[in-house]
Amino acid sequence: MSIPRERPPFVADERTQLVGWLDMQRAIALWKCEGLSQDDAYRPVLPDSPLMTVAGLLSHLRWTEHCWFEVLFLGRSREGNPQFDESVEDADMRVEGVPLARLMAEYEAQCRLSNDVIAAHSLDDVGKHPDFRSAQASLRWMVIHMVEETARHAGHLDTIRELLDGAKGYF
Repeated sequence: MSIPRERPPFVADERTQLVGWLDMQRAIALWKCEGLSQDDAYRPVLPDSPLMTVAGLLSHLRWTEHCWFEVLFLGRSREGNPQFDESVEDADMRVEGVPLARLMAEYEAQCRLSNDVIAAHSLDDVGKHPDFRSAQASLRWMVIHMVEETARHAGHLDTIRELLDGAKGYF
């Protein structure tokens, strides 16, 4: 895993702390995938949420990073991001047959790209996409939101992993 599973420094500038917390939650999400079989990565354990699998959540996290940092903040095209496919509910979580290793690599690559975006802009800058109200948020707001989003799903992944094979742990 290339993202360290470490808390940010107790005393650091705002950007270092924000990205540090986000990176730690990303690393926890990836850690919950390590050593998992392909079958288990797609095994639903919550009867009323069949798409909430390790693979589905990891794909969702990847596309959520893309949505917030590339589409909403930078103003890039939403083409290719399944979150914008209104014809299929939860399209970003439908990744049947995609190897878990590929999903992990794509998520890590997306996280690196997101970090590049964060590093290149002021936290006070606002998004640029003209078609979405959420693009009016500052980069700071978007990073904080992604800490919350990633931590919430890292918790889901922790629970799913324990139900799958008993593996547990925080960091």
